[in-house]
Amino acid sequence: MAAPEAELVLKWEREQARLRESVKEEDTEDWQRSPDFSGLKRVGGVDLSFIKGDDINACAHLVVLTYPHMKVLYEDCKMVTLNAPYVAGFLGFREAPPLLQALEKLKNVQPNLMPQVLFVDGNGLFHYREFGLACHLGVLSDLPCVGVAKNLLHVEGVVRSEEHQSQINALQKSGDSFPLATTSGRVLGKALRSSHSSIKPVYVSVGHRITLDTAVRLTHTCCLYRVPEPIRQSVSKSEGHCSHPDPVRIQPRWWIST
Repeated sequence: MAAPEAELVLKWEREQARLRESVKEEDTEDWQRSPDFSGLKRVGGVDLSFIKGDDINACAHLVVLTYPHMKVLYEDCKMVTLNAPYVAGFLGFREAPPLLQALEKLKNVQPNLMPQVLFVDGNGLFHYREFGLACHLGVLSDLPCVGVAKNLLHVEGVVRSEEHQSQINALQKSGDSFPLATTSGRVLGKALRSSHSSIKPVYVSVGHRITLDTAVRLTHTCCLYRVPEPIRQSVSKSEGHCSHPDPVRIQPRWWIST
């Protein structure tokens, strides 16, 4: 895709700032306040996978699992064509539309299976402008949302350094974590050792309608391996089921204000 015009990027910056005001960094559901998440029955995961060598056609996948047993209740997988260009820091404008469409489809056909919380393979508040893909999806779907990234995004002084590695090495057991604090002192996420078998952490941040501590605790309970099961299932299924393109064209229209 051609590089976006500066005018488009400025428009996206304004829209990000507007949507950022709607992010709720608080526990809004009763189950979030329960020590064992009593009342939580369904957790969702979303992913967008691309065909090798093709940055336009992708597979959008939504999976809903039971909690706490992580059994598949629902899955939907569809090839889509993306029209919005890739711009670092603005992933939501490119990837959110087909994922929102998958959620809307589920709401229409089987509303009783809608997830009570959504895991996103990416960042939430741990982002250059504190509005990553998990925030984008959370605000526009109005679902509690958690961002879980496999790799560290370098944000405001949080970088992969010797100090960062030493903090990782200090994570002795599954469930251990440390804060990702910017140069200003604001904590935008946490690095979590999510399983005994993996020394590499995942990076958890708030998407919407959940606190960071609850997001980290919930992420840990959803991990059978390093990556929380809703994301692991959505990634593996999208990569496996959508190798042949039969795309539906997606227009980036949900969030552009008029």
